[in-house]
Amino acid sequence: MVAAASVVVAVGTATGMLSALDDRHPSDEARPRLVSGSPSRTSPSAVPSASRPPSPSASPSASASRDGKASASPSPRKASTRSAKARPATATRLYRYPASQVLDWVQDHPGDSRTGVIAARIADQPAAVWFADYSPATITSRVRAVTSGGAAQGRVPVLVPYAIPERDCGGASQGGAPDLGAYDAWIDRFAAGLGSAEVVVVLEPDSIAQSDCLSDAGRADRFASLARAGRVLKAANPRARVYYDAGHSGWRPATEQAGLLKQAGAASAAGSDGIFSNVSNFHTTSAEIAYDRQVLDALAGPSTLGAVIDTSRNGNGAPPDGEWCDPAGRKLGRPPTLSTGEARIDAYLWVKLPGESDGCRGTPGTFSPSYAYDLASP
Repeated sequence: MVAAASVVVAVGTATGMLSALDDRHPSDEARPRLVSGSPSRTSPSAVPSASRPPSPSASPSASASRDGKASASPSPRKASTRSAKARPATATRLYRYPASQVLDWVQDHPGDSRTGVIAARIADQPAAVWFADYSPATITSRVRAVTSGGAAQGRVPVLVPYAIPERDCGGASQGGAPDLGAYDAWIDRFAAGLGSAEVVVVLEPDSIAQSDCLSDAGRADRFASLARAGRVLKAANPRARVYYDAGHSGWRPATEQAGLLKQAGAASAAGSDGIFSNVSNFHTTSAEIAYDRQVLDALAGPSTLGAVIDTSRNGNGAPPDGEWCDPAGRKLGRPPTLSTGEARIDAYLWVKLPGESDGCRGTPGTFSPSYAYDLASP
């Protein structure tokens, strides 16, 4: 099952999470946006483009054979034998930003029979805040609104910059910066809002795993911008932890993905703390742990590099039929935490907010209480 972390947004911005305020609002407070598309599953194409074959993760796993037949998802294995330095002490609590579609729905529907379950199991959990529109005039203040809120509570926010040009390779998610020069300047302004407290940055879902539509030169230019972005973010706030796009366990072989990650700067401690996987996807945590360790081994970067996994909707694993659009029978995965107990796995995060539709249970990117309830029900 492969679907892009960004499902297209007809209006030019995608968000499957909390999305910060755009230029239409003068306030410095970051707020959610309702859009016509949702960053959804990391993999080649949530909606396969006419110019590309169907995404490999619709069936083949990361260990798929060259003839295209699916093989079993990677099974968990022991932690890498490479010596790993202890990571710096970190706060164990993630920040729940106080504005989202699910929080709005809970507040507006106190008498709904589903409200208690949704409030307790989804709305009370910390989730990522997406910055999915190109808005250079306000991006610094919008980022600062989130990071300062987290710092005030002694909690760690999770931010998702999502504005790289051609961000889902010409698929569903329109928008992003007009060119890489503009993107570099946008990242500079993004970094200016990071503050000095700890923050996790999930840098540009889809940008590496889904770069096939670019020319060799275009891919090299994108990867140079991503490497620069990591350095800029960490220079602005040395406590920022920056993670790069590793797709997921049902997509590319680990060695192939590691080769792309290395080109994008993910192996350099100057701009990277490691990789992220399974954004808005459904693959099991055990499969992602095994895959991420394989990617990190192949990446051969500093031993301090780790991985973060999106566990927001993977409680029952990926659908056997490869369905990506609000598939039935899915459940919430492990709660967000910065203390996983797993070697080289830095965090389980809810990057995709459960209940925000991929487009089949509601308008893409909008909150579906029936979908949220199904995900959250025991």
